[in-house]
Amino acid sequence: MIVGVRIRSIRDIIYARTECFSLKLNDGVILETEHGIEAGTVCEKVQNVSEDKSPTSRILRKMSDGDKRKLIENERRSLKVRGVVLRKIQDYSLDMKLICIQYTFSCSKLFVYYTSETRVDFRKFIKDIGRTLKIRIQMVQIGVRDGAKIFGGVGICGQVLCCRRFLRDFNSVTMDMAKEQNLSLSTTKLSGICGRLMCCIAYENETYKDIKKSLPEIGKSVLTPEGKAKLVEIDCVKEMVTVDFGDKSFKAFAVKQIKDIDR
Repeated sequence: MIVGVRIRSIRDIIYARTECFSLKLNDGVILETEHGIEAGTVCEKVQNVSEDKSPTSRILRKMSDGDKRKLIENERRSLKVRGVVLRKIQDYSLDMKLICIQYTFSCSKLFVYYTSETRVDFRKFIKDIGRTLKIRIQMVQIGVRDGAKIFGGVGICGQVLCCRRFLRDFNSVTMDMAKEQNLSLSTTKLSGICGRLMCCIAYENETYKDIKKSLPEIGKSVLTPEGKAKLVEIDCVKEMVTVDFGDKSFKAFAVKQIKDIDR
């Protein structure tokens, strides 16, 4: 049996072999990976194994109460070490922002997650930290969206961030999508807490495009149940259009009620 397991703060998903068929979604597990012994959460059951899901790890056991206590202790240990790592970053004047640090379950390796707009030469930094903490260091550069995924937060919609709740991959989000949906083109209003365009802008973009395919462009003449008029506004969410009969005599109709005169 193969299962997908979410590991570490970055919430990466890896695939692992298991002989424990009683595993359920959201079960905590201890597994052996290329980085050593790690802890994770079952997030996916896989029956047919494809090349991209070829297991490189192995489930050792379900997480016990003792394992959970060790995880808490590892988190406390990480918090203590964070200050040391921050001081070393300042000492070496590294152009990077520390996001988080995390030990593997067995504490055989320390992962340091960071963001940076430039390439960072941290070879001396790693040697110094390794000697100070007496542990192997794994530097992991991530994007600002991944940083938001780790920290979490609440968006302007009042919901927990999508990247924290369910998004696995970050798809491209462009200003063209905002234009398609007649949104404000202010990057301040369209950006999430990560500073990038909000992922939700892409969710309904295809729906907007599909609806607009069946409609004439704004400014074109259309035939309504009350006669000929000029199309001035499209509301894709309500599937309504606003037309002008002249002299700013506006009226709204359902999309299905109008016809393109030029077609």
